[in-house]
Formats: sequence, structure tokens, C-alpha cells
Amino acid sequence: MRVLSFAFNRRITYVNNRSLFSKPLIQKFSSSSRTYDAFSPLDTFPRRHNGSSDSDVKRMLDIVGVKDMEDLASKTVPANILSKRPLALEDGLTEHELLIRLKKVASKNKIYKSYIGMGYTDTIVPPVILRNILESPGWYTQYTPYQPEISQGRLESLLNFQTMVTDLTGMNVANASLLDEGTAAAEAMLIAYSAGKQKQHTFFVDEKCHPQTIACLQTRAECFKIKVIVGNALKHDFDQYGKNLSGILVQYPATNGTINDYTELANKIHSMGGKMVCATDLLALTLLIPPGEWGADIAIGNSQRFGVPLGYGGPHAAFFACKEPLVRRIPGRLVGVSRDPSGNKAYRLSLQTREQHIRREKATSNICTAQALLANMAAMYGVYHGPEGVKAIAKRIHDFTNTLAADIKRHGYTIKTDNFFDTLNVHIEGGSEAIYKKALNAGINLRKVDDFTIGITLDETVTKDDLVNLIRVFAKDPTYIPSLVDVEKSNIPKQFIRTSSFMQHQVFNSYHSETEMLRYIYHLQSKDLSLAHSMISLGSCTMKLNATTEMIPVTWPEFANIHPFAPIDQAEGYKILIQELEHDLAEITGFDSISLQPNSGAQGEYAGLRVIGAYHKSRGDEKRDICLIPDSAHGTNPASAAVSGMSVLNVKCNNGDLDMKDLEEKANKYKDRLAAFMVTYPSTFGVFENGVLKACEIIHNYGGQVYMDGANMNAQIGLCKPADIGADVCHLNLHKTFCIPHGGGGPGVGPIGVKSHLMPFLPGHPVIKTGGDKGIGPVSAAPFGSPNILPISWAYIKMMGSEGLKSATYYALLNANYMARRLSGHYKILYTNQNGMCAHEFIVDIRPFATSADIRAIDVAKRLQDYGFHSPTMSWPVSNTLMIEPTESESKAELDRFCDAMIAIREEIREIELGKQPKGDNILTNAPHTIQTLVKPTWDKAYAREQAAFPIKYLRERKFWPTVGRL
Repeated sequence: MRVLSFAFNRRITYVNNRSLFSKPLIQKFSSSSRTYDAFSPLDTFPRRHNGSSDSDVKRMLDIVGVKDMEDLASKTVPANILSKRPLALEDGLTEHELLIRLKKVASKNKIYKSYIGMGYTDTIVPPVILRNILESPGWYTQYTPYQPEISQGRLESLLNFQTMVTDLTGMNVANASLLDEGTAAAEAMLIAYSAGKQKQHTFFVDEKCHPQTIACLQTRAECFKIKVIVGNALKHDFDQYGKNLSGILVQYPATNGTINDYTELANKIHSMGGKMVCATDLLALTLLIPPGEWGADIAIGNSQRFGVPLGYGGPHAAFFACKEPLVRRIPGRLVGVSRDPSGNKAYRLSLQTREQHIRREKATSNICTAQALLANMAAMYGVYHGPEGVKAIAKRIHDFTNTLAADIKRHGYTIKTDNFFDTLNVHIEGGSEAIYKKALNAGINLRKVDDFTIGITLDETVTKDDLVNLIRVFAKDPTYIPSLVDVEKSNIPKQFIRTSSFMQHQVFNSYHSETEMLRYIYHLQSKDLSLAHSMISLGSCTMKLNATTEMIPVTWPEFANIHPFAPIDQAEGYKILIQELEHDLAEITGFDSISLQPNSGAQGEYAGLRVIGAYHKSRGDEKRDICLIPDSAHGTNPASAAVSGMSVLNVKCNNGDLDMKDLEEKANKYKDRLAAFMVTYPSTFGVFENGVLKACEIIHNYGGQVYMDGANMNAQIGLCKPADIGADVCHLNLHKTFCIPHGGGGPGVGPIGVKSHLMPFLPGHPVIKTGGDKGIGPVSAAPFGSPNILPISWAYIKMMGSEGLKSATYYALLNANYMARRLSGHYKILYTNQNGMCAHEFIVDIRPFATSADIRAIDVAKRLQDYGFHSPTMSWPVSNTLMIEPTESESKAELDRFCDAMIAIREEIREIELGKQPKGDNILTNAPHTIQTLVKPTWDKAYAREQAAFPIKYLRERKFWPTVGRL
């Protein structure tokens, strides 16, 4: 029996169970006679999701050399792991049925006016941003901007985000976003710890920080043996720690609304060699002295109130800014300004090779992604409103808060917060419960701080009528009608008033009409290649269709406007959706329970390894701290193991296969310390390894647990299950396998599935109950991570159904093997199984051309841009190779278009090999070619301009132009 990690009633209830009529996965139509059942619906989803027609599939199967899909699977997947039964899921819904059913689920959420605060407030999403960024596939289907020549739009927007954050916080540099405020605070703590050379083991947290932030810090601190002290920062005796204090975290304004002066405290902490970390609010900083001006070293927080929906807790873009001396330690991505070969200004990722990929097990962070789409929304909010606009919004909120405070005082209540921006703590002499319930009856959510205190946080959506309704909650006379008085006097003391300017860059002072804003958004979008243009065949990234029907519900108010800490009976729709998604993911993977809290793949790795660690500790096996990881593993695997407190030992790989002898020798040698083995399946080399069952058996025999990296789950669904293979825990990437879009570098969701013995240790949360009774602390700030995008994966599973999901796996395997066959006569294909088959991805070897033509993988990658394609994954897991993953969503026509481009590039390499083009100055090394380059009056290259621009005929009709030269 499977038990789900959701805190609500565990019983699964399906809303509006569909018709009993079955239907084929692909409807066929005939003009002369009817070949379909009249009672079956026509808008079935699998035929829209899977790219190729039946006739194309037949041709592809012939080229691969197999009879049918089952034959393909039997020659690709080891027989001893193939599932014997179909997935026990509902029949697939049509797109129309899906939206009707999901609307019924959503209607069970109750939208109250929430004044809970705690780092989350309602906001007005400008419609021009909602429609043209959040709901635009030109923005949400982009990949992380590792190919800057075709990513200039979102890079500029992310630089706007960084500039806005830097200006508002008064810091020197900011990154391009992190996952949420809680994990950003944890990253800041580790920077303070590493800056002290990991010798200062005490970190102090002010008690007036948000509770979820404190809990995230405590979770992360455990594995680094950092002692987290929680107390009153302004009254605490720090001298007792001597030189052992690495830093301190304060909230500004505090979670209770108070604005405190931390200048002297910052000086004190610096004198002890520690770092001052400030969790803050960007909107408040338009009025308050910024942390960088009173001594903070790091500023972190949530940019959600800059035009990003509440979404029951996420996804939201956290920000992270710091002073110059800490820039090399900053986690995540950082956009910088460069120049292309023609001297044009160009944006690119600075420190582009991610820290955990450089340092692997020596990393202090496992950050692999960000919240790019949400950071772009927040940046555009700043662009649209400008400095005066955001300051006016902040001033209005503060004025409303002053008015509210004055009226509440008139009713005999005490305001516990003397200085405030938008939050009040009200002392209720007779107890807070009555006021709290009175508010609920009026459709209002307040924060019940304790038995005698109510918290109220206002936001930009509050109207005069809202204020009246809120005041009446505190009125003792039920007939009282407030006569609102505009309180002109600010409750921000003079010494806290900001005097420095911010957001003075031209971009924040140019686009304040909707016409100009719309054109700016589309100008940036036009510079970026996305799935709206062509396939993005990044190996291990699964850039598949993000169907419109899946995306539509994300912006429904019933999902978008729920506060993460609202009473759970107001989130009944989320309860149903989360329970059903957990149930379906458990069935797909074979696990007994699922936690949806991790909000990225790397966070899923971290959560899974922490659960394993907690399991060992519960059995008295605290000495188990060795994690075995193959050489080929994604860099986040060893980084996640390191931040989970484990020591990493690499396991050799030979010719694309795990070295079983090396695995067993190391498992035996460290049998008393073996904690876990991390394995990606199919392997990162793109093959279903035959020895995976044996590998799991070895680990279990020596007392370890098997962690499966679910990055390649797109090749497993319906054919095999991680739990059946032997995994004890596995993280999934809902932003890969289950259709959540990559958003230009986030958001993502990385849930973990576990077997029953690990269920008690699933991550909990201090505000809303989640996880097991012995659960580790939260790994995300919100109880369910990023719930606002869970409808995407829920909808995908519901529309595909059991057979549809299996068909998607078939198509993914077929597409990869078809492309491998087409390219095998022109390039060496690395790593196939004994039947000559790859899994859902394959590796093209570019290394031979380094000698014959001085050409490397990066040259082929950049030349592909001239053909209108994003590069496959470059130089990983094998240096100087390209790893190609087409996914099931691409048609044979698109696969052929990509193969034609690769074959044409091979012929261009041959010209270099034959001496027709010089090494080092040829059509590949000069790629990509911009319009500006091609229209120069002089041309001295050994190839024609036309060949550079239009090497294949179709490009004359569909040409995507890189806007800058190679960076």
C-alpha cells in the first residue's frame, strides 16, 4: 500500500472520472469511409504530443532495423528489468476533458484576501507581462543561456534583474536568481562559513527572521557541523563566540514588521571576522536605507512581490547580492557584459562553467539552476514601473499600513511594531483566536503569530474597500463603518529613510507605456531561439513539448492566488492535485511515497541523500558517510553528496559501462562506511547498462542505499521502474520528463520517490505539516516547493494515460536510434549496447576532427546556430563530443532537418580536411555568422557569404539569425 507525503487525508479521490469508453492513442481519419469509433473523442492528446505519424514511424523503424516498437524496446532495454504489467493509471483524458476536470479541481481552492505575509504577498501582475512572458512559449520554452549568441534577449533581461537587485540592496553584484528565500539564506550561510575557511562553526540567526527561512538554514547547517543559534540579535552577547562566529542573519524589515538599525551590530560582527547577511524586501528598499549602506555583506530575499503570482508558494525568483570581495563565492548564475569579435556589446554568463561542475565533491553549493522565467517577470515589473513607479507602490502600501494602524489603535488595541513598512503585529488582550476566526468568516486570512498576537501584511492589491473590511474585523461594534483618514506621517524613522538613488539605468526609465513595453518584450524575445523555432536536442535535458493545454491552468486565479500558509481547507483543490500527482508518480516509478517539496533536480538529489543519511542515523549507522559515484555522473551528484555531509569516491567507467569490479572492490573496502551509490539510468552515456541490477545488489549487500538520478527517466516510463530495478530513492525532473518548461533556466521541480523504509524521513516544514514523522528539515521555503506549476505535470499524465506515457517512451527511443543511424555514416557514434542500440540519447564524437581539421565540438555547436539550431549538450559526459536527445515530441521532418544540418557540417569539415578552407579561419571557426558580419563591404573568407548564411535551402524561408558573433 502506497502512502503519500501530503499532510491531508491520504485517500485518493478522483474528480469526475471519465467515460468507460476506450480510445486509440492515434485517431485515424479517412475521407471515403469512417475508420474510427463514433463514440470516441477526436481531440486525443498522445497524437498531438508525439511528433511523428504512423507512416513516418514505420519508415523510421525500417531504418533502425526493428519490426515494431516492442521489438525496439526488447533490443534496447535489458530483459531482466522490463516491467511485466502496464501502468495502473486512468485512461487518458482529451484536452477538452482535461480542462473541464481541472477547472473542477481548481474550484475547490478558496481565494481569500491574504494578509499573512512571511515573505509572500499578493501582487498585481501587469497584463502585458502576464500574457507576453509568463504565457508566451517564446519565453518559457527557452533553455538556459549557455549559447549566448542565440540568447541575448533573456541575458539582457536577467542583467536587468541583477542591476535592479544590486541598486535596491546597495550591493556591488547580484546573481541571476536562486530557488527561494530559504535556500538563498542557506547559501549565504555557507558562503560566510567558507569565507572563514570553514573554521568558524557558529552562525547566529535573529529570531525575527521568517520561520521557514530559519528551518531551511538549520537543515543545511547540520551536514557542515555548523551550530545555528537563534535569538535576539540586538540583545545577544556575541563575545562568547570569540573567533568562532562565521556570520549572522537578520530580517529587514523583520517578520513582525519592525525596522531595526543594524549598523552597530554589523560593525561588531565584522570586528569578529564574521559576515553580515540580511534577508530583505525589494519593495521596502525603495523607501529604506539599503543593507549595503549600513554594513551588510550579503543581501537575500524573494522578488515575488515584483509581479509574480503567489502560486501557493512558488515558483518565485529569490535574489542574492553581495559585496565585491565575495563575488567569486556567489552561487548560481551571473550575467556579464562582453564584446563579440566585431566589437559589439554582448551579454553572456560569467563564471559560465558552473561551480559544482568544476569542483564536484569539493563544492560548497550544488546549485544547478535558477528561476529565470520568474526573474525575467520581476525584472520586467521593474522596467515597466520604473524607479518612481515602484517607489509610489511602496509609499501607497506604507500609507495604507499607517491608516490601518491608526484605526486599530482607536479600537483599543496595541500595535507591537513601533517602526514598520507594511506589517503590523497587533496585541489582542483577550486572545487572538476570536479575531482570527472573525477574519476568516469575512474571507480574510491573518497571521496568527501566537495566542495574543495577530500579524497583518498589506500589499499593492489592497483597495480602500479592502482596508475598510479589514478594520471592521477589529471593530467591537458590528455596525462600525470606518471613516478612513490619510495618515501623512510616516512610521519609518528619519534615520531609516533612503536617500540614495536606484534604478537610474535607461532601461528602467524608457518603457512605461504598454505599447513601448510590449515592443521591448518582443524585441528581446526575437533575439532568443526557443522551441517555438526548432528542436533543442540537448542530451540529458529533455526539451520536449510544453503543451498549451498543460500551461493554461498555471495562471488561473484558483491556482495563482493562494498564499502558501493559507489554512489547508482553503487549498482543497491543491490537495487533490498534489495527492493525485504523488499517486501517479509513485505508480510510474514503483515507489511507496513521493515528496514534491524539492524545487529543482539538484534539490531533489540533496533531499534524497539527506533522507538516506537520516535513515542510517536512525539505525545507529552514523559512520556511514561514503557515497560512490561514477566518473560519468552529472556534476551535481558529487556536489549534492558533499553538501549532504558525505565523502565522495568515484567509480570507474570503461567504454561507457560502469566498472563492476571497481564498484564491488570499493563497496567491500568501505562496507562499514558505505552510505549510498548514485547511478543515472539509462547511463549518462545514453545506454541501458546490463549490470544495473547487479550494481544495486552489490550496494545493498554492503549495507548501502541506491540513489537513482532521474535525469533520464524519459527512457523508462512504462517500460521499467526505478524501484523495481533496485533504487531506494530517485529524484525526478518534472521540468524534463513531465513537461514543465525550462523557462530559460528555471523553474524546475525535483520530487523524490522513496521506498517504504525511507518514508518516515521525507522532508517536513515548520508551518504546514509535510513529510514523515522523523522527517528531515525543509529543503525548500514553501511546503510543496513550486506548486503553481504542478498542474502542468498533472495534466500531462492525465492526458497521456498509461498507454500514452508508454508510447512517448517508445517514440523517444525510436527518435534517438533513428538519428543515430542517419548520422552514423558521417560521425562516430559513441556507446551503444550489444544490439547496436542507444537509449533516448546518443553521443556524437567530434574528437577525430581536432587532428584532421583543428575543429572541436564548440565549432560544430556554433555552426549549428547558422542552420537554425541550438547545440546539443557539448563536451559532457565526454570531452569534445555532442550528446543528442531529440525527445518524443519532434517529428521525423524535424529530425531529418537536424540530421541534414549535421551532415552538411560534416561536409564543411571535409573541405577543411582537404585544404579547401584553412584551419583556424573557416566557416566553422568563424560561426555563427550575423547579418552585420555578412553585409560588410569587404569579404576575405575562403567561403562564400551565401554558404555562411544559407547552407541549406530551407533557411531561405526559415532563418533564425544570431544577433552577436561568437563569445
